[in-house]
Amino acid sequence: MMDWPQGVGRRVLASVDSTMAEGARVAPSLMGPEWILTHEQTAGHGRRGRAWASPSGNFMASLVLRPSEPPDQVALRSFVAALALREAFVAATGRENAFKLKWPNDVLLNGGKVAGILLESIGAGMQVDHLIIGIGVNLVAAPSPEQVEEGATSPVSLLKEMGTRLTPEAFLDLLAPAYARWEASFTTYGFGPIRTAWLKDAARVGEVITARTTKESRTGTFETVDEAGNLILKTAKGREVITAAEIFF
Repeated sequence: MMDWPQGVGRRVLASVDSTMAEGARVAPSLMGPEWILTHEQTAGHGRRGRAWASPSGNFMASLVLRPSEPPDQVALRSFVAALALREAFVAATGRENAFKLKWPNDVLLNGGKVAGILLESIGAGMQVDHLIIGIGVNLVAAPSPEQVEEGATSPVSLLKEMGTRLTPEAFLDLLAPAYARWEASFTTYGFGPIRTAWLKDAARVGEVITARTTKESRTGTFETVDEAGNLILKTAKGREVITAAEIFF
């Protein structure tokens, strides 16, 4: 385990309901950050409670942290995780231009979804006691088109697209140090440098996209991401601030 970040725990499981659920269970007993990796997940989920397909050989892990920032700042770690994922992919493949970042929390490979990020927090009121960052990566297999929402970005796998075969442990060895570096930047310098780095490799900036919530869809030009992590959409009605949505293009 070259370059494993100092003070960060590592727990590898044969099978679990979900790494996020396991993270929530063990969080109170942890002395510091800890990665939880599993080879089988029986009840994985994505955004809005959707089932997350978890074929054997894919990467299923969560990072448990104890953040000190207010909740709105804590949530910006989805961008931190996205940058770390992209760095790990580039390290594994040497292909700088193949990986793009899709707001708010996906990584694209050749235009298809290769990884997703999900954040869940534990705490009461305005205090976040623990943050769990769940990450799923299609290392060897991708869900079929029938398993994803209509119109959603097609899933792809690292193996099929790039011919790169990595074990989940090997990918974690790349991801954990990358995350630690971006986390240090975030806690030291704030969101500004993270935002700049994320926008540099963001998908579809300057292009027309559709932001869909449970209530409505808004179509416009993806202008930027603001200092709070919101998507700024230039529509016929003017500039609109999108705080949460599914993005389609």
